[in-house]
Amino acid sequence: MDPRDRLIVALDVPSMDAAQAMVTRLGDTASFYKIGYQLAFAGGLDYAPKLVQSGKRVFLDLKHHDIANTVAAGVKSVARLGASFLTVHALPQVMHAAVDARESGLRILGVTVLTSLSDADLAKAGYAATVRELALLRAEQACEIGVDGLVCSPEELSTLRAAVGNKLVLVCPGIRPAGAPAGDQKRVATPAAAIGAGADYLVVGRPIITASDPKAAAQAIIAEIAGVTRKEASQ
Repeated sequence: MDPRDRLIVALDVPSMDAAQAMVTRLGDTASFYKIGYQLAFAGGLDYAPKLVQSGKRVFLDLKHHDIANTVAAGVKSVARLGASFLTVHALPQVMHAAVDARESGLRILGVTVLTSLSDADLAKAGYAATVRELALLRAEQACEIGVDGLVCSPEELSTLRAAVGNKLVLVCPGIRPAGAPAGDQKRVATPAAAIGAGADYLVVGRPIITASDPKAAAQAIIAEIAGVTRKEASQ
């Protein structure tokens, strides 16, 4: 892939005006955008087809988690918007329903464990497994069910890549360029480290959209991706 196409810019902004302004500002630098809850509830679902029509790819990060019938109906609705990726929580029943309902080239991504959670957070929620153990279990189940890819933190990338090989795409949030604050993320890595560990796509929000020069910030991340790609190709 072109390194530019491996960067997914998270449009985590509060309004359609802000989203359109960011897309315009980034221009040809960004080809792939993520729409999550914040923008989805502010007109982002109507905006998704417009982005697609303009030549961009769209990742709808809606993290479906419901009964099978509701998940399936939601997946079919999303497919009609022209999105490339849609997230669901990586629970067997949810993944089965989403995979059975996908159409129009929509790819289903199972969210393993949110990047804001630690082992201690999982313990408080009643899980006996560590983050790595739970992510690995969900990756193995996703492979069996036929999900297209996984969303995981940089810390689990190498483990999951070894487990799934090239059967699934790995999409990695929690990306922070060197020196950038982690914010509410607990399991983070630099763009180069994440690509080197096996990520296919990087999702980056705040380090780009809050930068004084978002285009330059995006270009720097793409340059990191390209650097790792060139190094891997020469080995």
